[in-house]
Amino acid sequence: MERKGLVLCSVVAFFGVLAAAAGFAAEATRIKASEVKVVSGTECSYPRSPALGLGLTAVAALLIAQIIINFATGCICCKRTRQTWNSNWTKALVFYVVSWFTFVIAFLLLLTGSALNDQHGEKSVYFSNYYCYVVKPGVFAGGAVLAVASVVLGIFYYITLNTAKNTTGPWGNAPVPNQGGIAMGQPQFPPQSSRDPVFVHEDTYNRRQFT
Repeated sequence: MERKGLVLCSVVAFFGVLAAAAGFAAEATRIKASEVKVVSGTECSYPRSPALGLGLTAVAALLIAQIIINFATGCICCKRTRQTWNSNWTKALVFYVVSWFTFVIAFLLLLTGSALNDQHGEKSVYFSNYYCYVVKPGVFAGGAVLAVASVVLGIFYYITLNTAKNTTGPWGNAPVPNQGGIAMGQPQFPPQSSRDPVFVHEDTYNRRQFT
């Protein structure tokens, strides 16, 4: 891998690790049901928690990583032609689709968990019973795992797509290897006869012609 690709993958991996770390930290610091107190019959008291900031940090890091990968690679459907379709392009397409799928789910989990964790005295009514909102266990952790999966698949997509482009010529054919130079040769002609021409006397020529 060239230096530019190595730097890009390192930056994307950093944001992926940051998103995962922030997601797991938000999971550890989220508000639990045991920490919620009922102030009155219709109001809940929530303690302060850094899970909101950590969740939003994870969302921002994941979004930046996805933007970098897609900006560096572009749209795979716009680059592919009928002649350039091979196994590397197929793998790149699979990585691209699955990466976007995991990104959307991770983004929604982290964002929804952050929003639901930031409650201020609200209650919900369900069958005439009042309930306090709390984020279910595993929401932030699931978002963190999917964020890592999305970043890893995005890096695989970038590497596989570059490999497919490098192994395909500009017209969709495999590049012709360099032969190391062009051999020059001299044209071959049949050797010219070195015998001197024979001169025939004019009388002899006429005599043979009329005999």
